Amino acid sequence: MSISTAEHNVPSARASGPLAEASGQGCLPGGRAGSGRSAGNSGPGPLLEVAGHELRAPLIQGGTIRYANLDYAASAPALTEVADYLSDILPYYASVHRGAGFASQVSTSVYENARDTVRSFVGGRPDDAVIFTRNTTDSLNLLAGCVRDIVAGTGAHVVYLDIEHHANLLPWQRLPHRSVVAENSLAETLTNLETELRAGNVALLAVTGASNVTGEVLPIAELAALAHRHGARIVVDAAQLAPHRRINIAADDIDYLVFSGHKLYAPFGSGVVVGRPDWLDDGTPYLAGGGAVSEARLDSVSWATGPARHEGGSPNVLGAATLAKAAGIIARLDQRRWQDHEQALRSHLIEGLEQLPGITVHRLFTDSDTFPGSGAIGVVNFSVAGYDAGLVAAYLSAEHGVGVRDGKFCAHPLLRRLGLPSGSLRASFGVGSRHEDAQRLIDGVAALLESGLGWDYVVDSGRWIPADDGRPFPEWAPNTPGTAGAAPCSTS
Repeated sequence: MSISTAEHNVPSARASGPLAEASGQGCLPGGRAGSGRSAGNSGPGPLLEVAGHELRAPLIQGGTIRYANLDYAASAPALTEVADYLSDILPYYASVHRGAGFASQVSTSVYENARDTVRSFVGGRPDDAVIFTRNTTDSLNLLAGCVRDIVAGTGAHVVYLDIEHHANLLPWQRLPHRSVVAENSLAETLTNLETELRAGNVALLAVTGASNVTGEVLPIAELAALAHRHGARIVVDAAQLAPHRRINIAADDIDYLVFSGHKLYAPFGSGVVVGRPDWLDDGTPYLAGGGAVSEARLDSVSWATGPARHEGGSPNVLGAATLAKAAGIIARLDQRRWQDHEQALRSHLIEGLEQLPGITVHRLFTDSDTFPGSGAIGVVNFSVAGYDAGLVAAYLSAEHGVGVRDGKFCAHPLLRRLGLPSGSLRASFGVGSRHEDAQRLIDGVAALLESGLGWDYVVDSGRWIPADDGRPFPEWAPNTPGTAGAAPCSTS
């Protein structure tokens, strides 16, 4: 099969090999004869049911197959229980805080009680503020605005590592800041951080809880103690950590925690800031508008304190409600069973990939498996020698019904550090994942290495897509695959 960057290319599907075995009945594409790879029907099943768990994906060579969603780290599917809850509360959806009507009273109660559920979910202190936002990026920008006011004129800095997602990198670049190089081990990285903090005049340490690129977990309790020892506060970007690990910000003495609903099995654009109220109450209101004031005059205003100060305008009631519902469901999971499920899938995928020639599994730290408070969540980052990551992702989707993420994951400095300036591939799991999903990815990569592509692929608007792709979209969706193109974050 040829690979073309032209806008049009004539496809010519293979007549034999593992991909040709997929039929209109959706048979799983398995390994080649004698390869020793199973179809992957044994092993861990899902812990919780998610919406779309039996979604059928059309294959480029005909037929459909159950979609293997291995892109939970980008946006996790909603839990079925959360989707049912949404159906229950949707008839009561109305304005909050300002309505005397019955539906408004119900919506207000749901919205305000969501704060208590979220605070409990992360082990918050009784007086911790819970502010709802659009997502983690929004939360960090809100906090950055407050920190800017706190450090103004003091010369104090924000310190962050060079491995951060852009959400926990770019907002701090608008303030006095210092970056610290993460070394090849967590032990050395903490030493670097302590040296920087000891230099003084640091207001805030901003760190990720778990890398969105490699899944490695940072020791947030030790990092919090380190920051406080040198007079700084800490904010933890828990967008990846919260859906995979128990968090207790009171026990770990974390000042601020942020995360998103769309990664925590909740639909809609919702996020949250949880943390100490003093900086939040002193900061400039994030959204100037209705609901954020105690009194407005024609030429001046008295701002509210508490969450209302930063939640101007009509809030995303359903987003907050479903985020809280998902948090409550995840909180009920048995910790051991939860971790065993995730680690079994991750270990199986890593072991399967590393047995294949030309596959590199990427990681940041040599000691993340042994360092106290570390480990890894259900994320595996890898590359395939001789293949562009975007092409492999398009192939896995079109020919195997597997969804993975490719690119630079909004973490450009980290990808350059890993020697992957053009990007890599990321597979990520969650509570709805199955052993057969991981196995199908392994089989798909193996088939690529053994037999090559089963279709021609072209670059359209910056992304690889199958040439002359005739697969149907749902009848209610515009059938224009590939035209959205790649984000600038992935193509630059």
